[in-house]
Formats: sequence, C-alpha cells, structure tokens
Amino acid sequence: MILPKVRDPRFVTLRRGGTLTDANHRLLALWAASCAEHVLHLFESAQPGDPRPRQAIEHVRAWVRGEVKMTQARAAGGHAMGAARDLRGAARHAAYAAGQAGAVAHVAAHELGAAAYAIKAARAAAPDGRGQAVGRLECQWQRDQLPEAIRELVLDDQRLRNDICWSVFD
Repeated sequence: MILPKVRDPRFVTLRRGGTLTDANHRLLALWAASCAEHVLHLFESAQPGDPRPRQAIEHVRAWVRGEVKMTQARAAGGHAMGAARDLRGAARHAAYAAGQAGAVAHVAAHELGAAAYAIKAARAAAPDGRGQAVGRLECQWQRDQLPEAIRELVLDDQRLRNDICWSVFD
C-alpha cells in the first residue's frame, strides 16, 4: 500500500480541484523515472529479455515531453508491474518501481511508490547485513536528485506516508 486513503490535494492537478501545477506534475514524473531507472539494472540482470519496466520509464518521460498520452504511460506502468509478479527480491521491486513511475502520469502520488520500491530493490540486492545502510544511501541519492521546485513537497510526502511505504524513508 503506497497511496493514502484520502488524496492529498497537493498531488491533484489544478484542473481536478487540487493545487498541483502541470509543471510540477512533470517534475514528479521525471524524478520517479530517475528513481526507478537507478535500480533498473537489478531487474534487467535477472530478466534481460523483458523490456516492460524500461518501456514504462521511457513512456513516462515521453508523456512529460507530450509525445504519448497519459493512458499510454499508465498502461506501460501496468505492464511493468506485470513483469514483477512472478519474481522475488530486488528484480521484483525494481520492476514495481518502474511500474509506479509509469503511473505518475495518471496519479502524481505514485511518485513515492517509485522511490519506495527502488529503495526496497536496493536493500534486497545488498550483501547480507547491509540492506539498511544501502537503503539509506539509495534514499539519499534520490533526495539529491529532487528538483528544488518539488523538493519540500516530496520530503513532506515522505514524512507523511513513510509508515505506509514500509518505513523506507527513515
């Protein structure tokens, strides 16, 4: 579970009654794509013939550029999550991170899902006993990638949803 029961209006676009600008929605999507891509090799090393997670990341970036519709990016995200279903460990979490990134075009709040799954992937790939430390490094890397325009929004979202995101943002 990565989405709250009550939607935060800061992650709802202005045209849908929230306060999120299109520009910040695009920044959230790009950041989520970067988070997912950072751990994508963990999926691709396990499933080198399956392009679905990479395609989800490419589709959300194409959505940001106006080259594909939201529905196409969302569908690509769903296909990436399908790639995860029969897997375990780091590869599974990396595919879910890509799927969540693809879903940001539809629901901006999926940005935190991409980040949380990427941290879970990094933790799962870490040598024995190093998972927590590797997860903290991944979280810090993600925070270092945040554009200033959305930095405080994402950091506050991490604080508010940390409990439903497996406490990966501690």
